[in-house]
Parts: sequence; structure tokens; C-alpha cells
Amino acid sequence: MMKKIHRFPVFPATPPSSGPSLIKVASGKGGVGKTWFSITLAQCLALTKRKILLFDGDLGLANADVQLGASARYSLADVISGQIALNAATQNVGGNSRGEGNIHLLAGRSGSGALSELNLSEINRLRRGLVLASAQYDRTIVDIGAGLDRTVTSFCALPGITLVVITNEPTSLTDAYALIKLLILRDPSSDIRIVVNMANNTHDGEQAYASLHRACEAFLNFSPPLAGIIPRDEKVPDAIRRQTGLLIRHPSCPAAHAVAVIARDLLKETKARAAGGAA
Repeated sequence: MMKKIHRFPVFPATPPSSGPSLIKVASGKGGVGKTWFSITLAQCLALTKRKILLFDGDLGLANADVQLGASARYSLADVISGQIALNAATQNVGGNSRGEGNIHLLAGRSGSGALSELNLSEINRLRRGLVLASAQYDRTIVDIGAGLDRTVTSFCALPGITLVVITNEPTSLTDAYALIKLLILRDPSSDIRIVVNMANNTHDGEQAYASLHRACEAFLNFSPPLAGIIPRDEKVPDAIRRQTGLLIRHPSCPAAHAVAVIARDLLKETKARAAGGAA
């Protein structure tokens, strides 16, 4: 039982960011809870009094604003069309029920075929805008669309950590492996980590990770570390149905706690790197 603890497109290189960290959340396929995880991770980081940018980069099937019950005045479509600068198109969606947290959401536009068919120039302009805008934030979380198209791989190629969300299902594992393969062929030094979501128990989560890890080691000579295991939790679909962030509706549930542990570990690692650089 899960322990209850409350040939691939080539894009111009983006220079490493010396400012805030980018955390890119991706998956090989849809339906693994990627957007929910991105939102909850943003909430956990915001509660540490950090200013967070949540960028809905799922071009064409964006729904972060829907899950948060937010009515977006501007969206990514307005930014791409040149109507408004990226850093001016965000809205504050808060952190938890007490109003704690500072999350700025740049919403996407669900069902917009125009966004999912951006050309290379438009994609790179958007990437540059994102890197520039993120300099105003302590952390930027990029919720990337599922699949293997060039918009997905271009966002994954941004500097920072890529968290690949999987479940213990064959299609999730094979599609995640295909995504990791593309990213590693492009840049063998990519920082890719695995998040297992909707695990029935600890063994189930470890089994999913082990299966993907074995394939990556055997065929890619790459060993992605495990960032965390999130248990299947009935409170998650409830929060999604209510269009409310999990940390607002069910802040002490097991899934919320598991994401908080992942957020804590990411922050501890950043602090350790900063200390090492200072030394």
C-alpha cells in the first residue's frame, strides 16, 4: 500500500539562463496528469514565497486556465499575433485558500489549430520571449504538450530541467521513451527526470520507473533519475472537476504531499548548486 505521506527537428540553441530556473513538464502521451501536476507544482513552489510563472505551452489543447477556474483576458494566441507582450499577458491566479502564493499564468488557447501549427520562426520567437519573460520570476514552469512534434521538442530544448510524467501503462512508457530518445539524440547532456503519476502503490510506481529506466539504459546509455512518485488519489479528479487547484481544495491529501516533496527536492538542489558556485 502506498505510504501515506500527507532524425529530429534542429532548432537554434538557446543560451543557458543565468537567472531563474526553467522546469519543463512533458509527457510522451496525453492523459497522464501533466497539466494537473504542473499546476500543483507551481502552487507548491509559490508557497515558498517565490514568484512563479506558469506557462501553458500545450499548443492547441491548453487547459491550465480551465483547471484553475480562471477567465483569461489574454492568451498565448494574443502574444503570438503580436497584440501584447508575453510578460504583459499573464494573470495572477494565486496559491492557496489563504491567498498565499504568487503564480502568474500565461494561458493557452484550447482547440486552436493555428497555435499547434506554428512555423519554426514563430516557435523560436516564442521561446526567446519565454526566456526573457522568465527573468522576472524565481521559477518558470512550462506545461508542454504531449507528443513528439517540433513544438514539443523545441520547448523541451530550453535550458533547465525536463520532468517527464508517466503512468504504469505500456503506451505511456513507450511514448515517454520515444520522447526521451529524441531529446537525448539532440543533446546528450539533457537533464531529464521521471515523475510517476497515479501509482496504485509504491511498488507500482517503482515498477513503472524501472521499466522505463531499463529501456533508457539499454538503448540510449542514459539513466534518467526518479524525481518522485505520486499516488492515485480521488481528491485529484475532484479538484479538477471543481476547477480548483489541489492545494486549495485538498491541501493535505497524499497527492498534494507527494508533489510538495518533489518541489522541496528541486529547491534543495538549486540551493546546493548556488552554495557550490559561491564556494
